[in-house]
Amino acid sequence: MRDGRVARHTAGSINHEIENETEASIHHQARHPHEIPRRLRELDEEWDVERVLEANAATLAFTGTVLGAVHDRRWLVLPAAVTAFLLQHAVQGWCPPLPVLRRMGIRTKREIEAERAALKALRGDFEAVAPRSADPRRAAAEAFRAVRH
Repeated sequence: MRDGRVARHTAGSINHEIENETEASIHHQARHPHEIPRRLRELDEEWDVERVLEANAATLAFTGTVLGAVHDRRWLVLPAAVTAFLLQHAVQGWCPPLPVLRRMGIRTKREIEAERAALKALRGDFEAVAPRSADPRRAAAEAFRAVRH
């Protein structure tokens, strides 16, 4: 689950914390399978780190442009810096806001999709591929293990 560029540029302890929270969520759903549809809807609404970065960059660049046009041209430094950070992220997979967002628990699309796949496996969507375990703890562990690699 952690082979993406964002995860490689995130501290191991933060990656582990995000992974542990995801695993805890899957274990909770294994014990309360009637809640899986609600959790899947929540995952549909969850913003991944790329979307958060893009929205923040657009907001800051727009704000800097407006302030530069209306108040003082020196505000144009803000959109220049933001677009440079966005380019750095596109090229390297890292930019200054990334560690803060990851510490806040903002996940990558792949991390969100791993939880979604594990929940669908718990729900039985893939029964033709692998039968579910009767033990919810084991089923959760197997489902999470299947999507991690």
